[in-house]
Amino acid sequence: MLEIPTDLPAELAPLSWLIGVWEGTGVIDYDTEGHHFAGEFTHRVSFSHDGGTFLNYSATAWLHGDGDQRTPLVSESGFWRVAIPAASTEPGPALLPPSEPPAARTVDDIEAMRNTGGGFDIEVALVHSNGVSELYLGQINGPRIDIATDAIVSPAGGKNYGAATRMYGLVDGHLLWAWDIAALGHELASHASARLARAL
Repeated sequence: MLEIPTDLPAELAPLSWLIGVWEGTGVIDYDTEGHHFAGEFTHRVSFSHDGGTFLNYSATAWLHGDGDQRTPLVSESGFWRVAIPAASTEPGPALLPPSEPPAARTVDDIEAMRNTGGGFDIEVALVHSNGVSELYLGQINGPRIDIATDAIVSPAGGKNYGAATRMYGLVDGHLLWAWDIAALGHELASHASARLARAL
């Protein structure tokens, strides 16, 4: 049974069903010039909150090999939030405090932010352990999330990675997701998908 905390800031109401630790398996299936990447992996995803108006996110994955062999894949961490224009009541940039006292938003305030499709615009900032940073923009509409990269920053020696989309959905109590990428000189194509069960 899905339990949603009752002490969340109103800004987290649309994202609240994600909170928890999710574990399961998935498959990688991606073609590049002269090589086909395929295999099964174990995946662990955590969404948590610390009282702020965003969710903390972390994910790790291991590729299955022969016997008990597991190859670590790239880990990622970041933040998920409903897209709300910056105001003088919010801190930042950097360590700058708000220039006006913050005012708590209500659920009605957040409901008024629904987009024309009936969902909420969201922003997802991720950093991978290999130095790649991604900014995703998209929307959450009930138990479905669709996001696409607005920007990707890679280290000077990083592999070519041009764009990505991700889809998440809550189906029969499981978190299903699919990740399409444009990488290594190829157009956007299916890359990986997984089915995760709530572990915590």
